[in-house]
Amino acid sequence: MGKRIAVLGAGAIGSSVGADLASAGLDVTIIDQWPAQVEAMKSAGLRIQMTDEDLQVPVRALHLCELASARTAFDIVLLAVKGNDHRWLTEFIAPYLVPDGVLVPLQNGMNDDSTAAIVGRERLIGCVVELSAEIFTPGLVKRNTHRQSTWFAVGELDGRITPRLREIQAILSNAARVDMTGNIYGAKWTKLIVNTMTMGPFGLLGLRNNDAVALPGMFDISVGLGRESLAVGSALGYRIEPIFGLRADEFAGQSDESLVTAMKTLMGHVGRGRTAPIHDHIKGRKSEMEYIPGLVSRKGRELGIPTPYNDAVVEIDRRINSGEIEMGASNFALLKSTIGRSDAQTPHVERGG
Repeated sequence: MGKRIAVLGAGAIGSSVGADLASAGLDVTIIDQWPAQVEAMKSAGLRIQMTDEDLQVPVRALHLCELASARTAFDIVLLAVKGNDHRWLTEFIAPYLVPDGVLVPLQNGMNDDSTAAIVGRERLIGCVVELSAEIFTPGLVKRNTHRQSTWFAVGELDGRITPRLREIQAILSNAARVDMTGNIYGAKWTKLIVNTMTMGPFGLLGLRNNDAVALPGMFDISVGLGRESLAVGSALGYRIEPIFGLRADEFAGQSDESLVTAMKTLMGHVGRGRTAPIHDHIKGRKSEMEYIPGLVSRKGRELGIPTPYNDAVVEIDRRINSGEIEMGASNFALLKSTIGRSDAQTPHVERGG
């Protein structure tokens, strides 16, 4: 297509997508702040181990500090960083995005408005990402979802279906099945709901997803988290959107059934992996829970909607990040007791049938 593409962020997601685009022959530059990762990409490219393929592909890579002297600009920037880093890295890359270019955040959470405030709403396309992968060794990614089971949705912030949206869909189709949506905010909040149900509690325990979801009582906790996130999103005006390639009739209504359907579908894709906060903990980094269950808790307080389940996840995650407690399976009992205390203080909260 002749477009100059930057993938800013070479963690598991950025590396997986960048490798697929490079393998497809697109003009891709991968930029990252992890020196060892950039040096590995420069010397040997990227190796992506998938369940159905072992991909080794040469890539063009730059350290952040090298971009200023690279004398280049990009038509498309794929921002593949954690929520904690989205503001400063958007500011960093903005001067290198051409005036009529487009930035596409490949992120969890609801960061599009704050990102658009930096580059302009007219230069941003929203994206929902379902891709499970891990990176601990520079240059080597274990990707748990192969291309056919990886799912993205892209959408203009104003809901229009535009030529450039179709172009972004075509580009990302090298890495995943990609839907277009006229309800990108709804799709992103729907993904956030599922993230609070899975990433939220699982990310406290250090377990693989399949092991975490099998704990007695975990499913009920996940549904409780989802109910709260759904209630807050509904109050904010977000309309639930079928995600993960589900049909509308499979994800109909604002009920426990649709929450369970989405969660089970996600687990079918990423059950073998570990959720992102666990990766962050292993690497000694702060998690991005502030932008997922933390967002539900903050908006719930603003709206007067009790969120004891999400509050409990956020509090335990804060204690893990501060070093007060360790991530581990013993935190499941702590989670249940913390929810119980919070619940006792909010007797008016509705639980539903």
